[in-house]
Parts: sequence; C-alpha cells; structure tokens
Amino acid sequence: MSLIRRHFEAEGFVEVEPAALQASPGAEAHLHAFATAMVGPDGVARPAYLHTSPEFAMKKLLAAGERKIFALSRVFRNRERGALHAPEFTMLEWYRVGAPLDSLMADCAAFLRLAAEAAGARRLRWREREADPFAPPERLSVRDAFRLHAGLDLFASLPADGRGAPDRETLARQAAEIGVRVSADDSWSDVFSRILSDRIEPRLGVGRPTFLADYPVSQAALARVSPDDPRVAERFELYACGVELANAFGELTDPVEQRRRFAEEMAVKRRVYGEVFPIDEDFLAALAIMPAASGAALGFDRLVMLACGAERIDDVQWTPVFDPAAAP
Repeated sequence: MSLIRRHFEAEGFVEVEPAALQASPGAEAHLHAFATAMVGPDGVARPAYLHTSPEFAMKKLLAAGERKIFALSRVFRNRERGALHAPEFTMLEWYRVGAPLDSLMADCAAFLRLAAEAAGARRLRWREREADPFAPPERLSVRDAFRLHAGLDLFASLPADGRGAPDRETLARQAAEIGVRVSADDSWSDVFSRILSDRIEPRLGVGRPTFLADYPVSQAALARVSPDDPRVAERFELYACGVELANAFGELTDPVEQRRRFAEEMAVKRRVYGEVFPIDEDFLAALAIMPAASGAALGFDRLVMLACGAERIDDVQWTPVFDPAAAP
C-alpha cells in the first residue's frame, strides 16, 4: 500500500475516502449487497447499503472538480466467499480525467511490479500458474480471445451496428459445439460468461500478464461505446495467473444512456434473484456534468495473494471475515 500511495503521489493524485454507506450499492445484476437501515433523528429507519465499490461516490467527486483521485476502500459483497472471494475486501480504485484507457494499463503494469518488489518475488503465482510481473503485458481483444482459446467467433452473435440484443441462439449453438454446457433458460450473457470462465480466463496472464480488452457493449454497463466499433465498449480487465485483478472503463457520462443500462441490469436481477437495488439519482445527476475520464478498480487482496504465492484470499487478510456457516 505504501508503494502504491507513492506511485500516485508522484503522479499528482489526491487520495480520497468515499463513504461506505450509500443510497445504492451499485447496479450490476450479479453483484449482491449488504442491506441495512439508517435510523434518523426522527426514529424512522430508511434503507441504506454498504457499497460494493466506491465508484459512484468517486465519480461524484470528478463531477465536483477533482481530476486525479484514488482510494483504498473496504468494500462489501454478499454471496461471495471462496479462494478468490471474500464478503469484505480492499479495492484500489482510481480515475484520471481526460486520460486515455492506455494510461490505466500503464498504472496496472506498475502495480504488478511494485507488488512483486514489496514481496521480494520474481514471479506471480497462483496454484500451478505463474506470470512475470516485470514482463510487458500482452493485449488481447475479447473477440481474439474467444477465437484463440474457444475456437469460435463471438461477433457472429452481435448485431453489426451495435444496436439491438445479441443473438442468444447463435452463441448457444457455438457453445454446445465446443462442449460448453448451456441451459434452456440461459441468456446470451450467461453463455458468454460461462465460455469466458471455462475456456478463456484460465489461459489469461499465464507467463506474462494479459489485458483483455474491447468487451461487447452489453458486458460493460458503465463504459463508453468504442468510437472505432459500435459493438464493443472501452473496457479492459487485467489478468495474471488466470486471475482477474482489475477492471477498467472509459467512463460513460451520458445519464440517459446510463439510466437505460441500469434498468436493463435490474431487470435481469429481478428475473434471476427476485430483487432490485434503487438507482442513485445523485449519481446520474453528477454524470451530466462529469468530465471525460478513465477509471479502474483493482482487487488489492488478490494482487497481494499472487505476489506472495498464497492459495486463498483469507491468507493475506489481517482478519478474515468470520463464516457463520462454519460456526459450531
């Protein structure tokens, strides 16, 4: 953390401390929040949530005039526990106003080196996979990754003009042909995610880190559409040792389009989980005056895991969150 702070200080960043209690925890269909109640002086309990990311609060700060900010925030995600997941963990999030997405790739590469140096490691390790944190990362588009590692053309299921819904049947047929399980009620996004997790992610960041870039628009709810191809968004993820470490966007600043995407995400959430989260209206108002920016979120605990060669996220947390299911 000290090395990362020095990196940002040298770049002229301001460290901020976004509040964890928010009106909305986020608006992604498959993220789950911890709900609570805020009791006012009037004794009335009103809904509140622990944030799943400091993103909404940090973008409000960009709208208020900040230009380079970062935060090391404790974030909270329900239904998450495993080797790579914890209900509470540390997220490093940062934004650069007026900067291209490539500048965040340079930051990510620097953090890999800093983590290795802090741990006295020459390689990042997780289970049987290794990556060289000092090697220049490869950049691979999602389309090329599907071709290379799954043997299919993802874009055959996307409308050429970027408008309209992806073709679920085309992708489902391709998935079945390569032996990936598809259920009758799977959506296009479900099939996409299963192919990605089963066939592609384990092969990313092996030997050297990988930037997986140019995601389909439907898989980047908070990102701008690419000016070069209306089928993809300005989004990349950083992988090392088959582990996703960071997620970055060229940030969407159109509040009307953002509201539409939130509605789509919550429709999926209602269908799959029977619940929805409220929309943060202050956030949408801030988007209308937020300058063009690029932003990224990095799982700090995962980065430490790989630098230390640890097997589980619990191994690198000072006090892992208790597991009520394991209580006697």
